[in-house]
Amino acid sequence: MDQRNVVCPDCSGEDFALDRRHFLRAAGAAAGAALFATPRLLDAAPSPSSAAESAVKALYETLTDDQKKVVCFDWNHQDKARGLLRTHISNNWHITKPMIRSDFYTKKQQELVHDVFKGIISPQWYAKILKQLKDDTDGHEWGTDQNVAIFGKPGTDQFELVMTGRHMTIRADGNTTANVAFGGPIFYGHAASGFNEKPGHPNNVFWHQALAANKVFQMMDKKLQMKSLVEKRPDEHKVGFQGPSGTYTGCPVSEISKDLQAELQKVLVTLLEPYRKEDQDEALEHLRKQGGLEKCYLTFYKEGALEEGVWDNWRVEGPSFVWYYRGTPHVHVWVNIADDPSVKLNSKQL
Repeated sequence: MDQRNVVCPDCSGEDFALDRRHFLRAAGAAAGAALFATPRLLDAAPSPSSAAESAVKALYETLTDDQKKVVCFDWNHQDKARGLLRTHISNNWHITKPMIRSDFYTKKQQELVHDVFKGIISPQWYAKILKQLKDDTDGHEWGTDQNVAIFGKPGTDQFELVMTGRHMTIRADGNTTANVAFGGPIFYGHAASGFNEKPGHPNNVFWHQALAANKVFQMMDKKLQMKSLVEKRPDEHKVGFQGPSGTYTGCPVSEISKDLQAELQKVLVTLLEPYRKEDQDEALEHLRKQGGLEKCYLTFYKEGALEEGVWDNWRVEGPSFVWYYRGTPHVHVWVNIADDPSVKLNSKQL
């Protein structure tokens, strides 16, 4: 079992034209068709010349030697506490000490980091992510509580920028990290109304994802509902790959009707929506290579439900696909996707 280098400290933490309904309906149909299509060569992943990666290279070229000593690392740099630092993930951490908006960086460098951020996030989600980051950092603007690190040398065949902060770990790698989507495991979350959110998660920018998944549950017959519903949720950092012979919980997607599969495909589109299209397409391609959603399991957890019949905590999992939505006490979401369950990125087995 491949356990990625993941940890989950408390949120006190370690150490930004078309009608929307029509668009989402069309996007859901397109993604649904793609998921069950015959596997094809990956042709839409980020590249070193993508917008975010171009900004990474430009940033790197402006860094002084003293700056590089602080925020730049060898590709396989090992951290004593975190193992392979490039692949580490947490719900609340700082990969390096300097904040993006600080005297450590020049104004131009801060703008370039912002270009990386905007290049990774879908334009339709830019304002929402800024709100989430502001909510989760006591009202601080983007960049005042986030950090970056660069691994490898931008412009070569291996490089990656990792951006971290409370409720955010995102990556820009230009597809130089073999076999993985998003450049490695990512994390997002939101505590819109405090650490212990109320039922319905008021103002949470990600709660609609859970509602979409709950719609699938409500469409199931009683037998499938019972099969998909599990009493206790797993530890949230358990997002390592189990492979094709793993011990899975919940309902096999292959056992639900085509109508329900189509609805679950729409959920997947909703999950991917915050990120740039290149990352969305790469994630879909990796899922397709392992057999699509039909090789996955859908699980809802009774534990942590804030109101009867609405499951705040749920998970879609396949041989090398994990999307784990932990909704209480507030939203934490762990994402780990590769095209092969044997992919191993970390030096520590947790």
